[in-house]
Amino acid sequence: MSSAADVDVLVTLMPPPPTGGPPIDWAEIARSWQRPFPPDYRRFIQVYGAGTVEDFLEVVPPQPKAPLHEAGWDGMVHETGNAEDTWEMAFKSAELAGTSPSLIAWAASSGADMFCWDATATDPAEWPVLVFDRGEGKFSRYDCGMAEFLTRMLRGDFPTSPLDGNTVLWGRGAATWKQL
Repeated sequence: MSSAADVDVLVTLMPPPPTGGPPIDWAEIARSWQRPFPPDYRRFIQVYGAGTVEDFLEVVPPQPKAPLHEAGWDGMVHETGNAEDTWEMAFKSAELAGTSPSLIAWAASSGADMFCWDATATDPAEWPVLVFDRGEGKFSRYDCGMAEFLTRMLRGDFPTSPLDGNTVLWGRGAATWKQL
């Protein structure tokens, strides 16, 4: 489902910065979260770093899992906590009804939408994307990795936009990236 090669497709739609992302200690990230991260996310961070797509969707940098007071209020740990809290109250699409995924947030939008993985599977390449659409107040599942998800958003290649009424990224065909 998730492949580092998916980032190569995304590069054709969203040019990366010339410097790429900073070096990441992926072993430390995996140790702290008790699981490795998906290959497409690791490649994405290597090529792009953390930043925003069209000043709308912020892809957060990998961050060791720690208590919130140690991790800070702006990052992967904080966004994951938001997603976990929201999961309890949110509506779920039919395929998510009755499930209890292990959430890890990888992005958030300026409209308070959240983009996570269901990190329940042992193989991180199999983690689907879960999107919380704030407009609908609902989580939905997309059986693809984060790079493929972003590519499909930009191409308008889902039956409908994952974000109700939001067309910032939907079907654009191309996008700009701003590194944080």
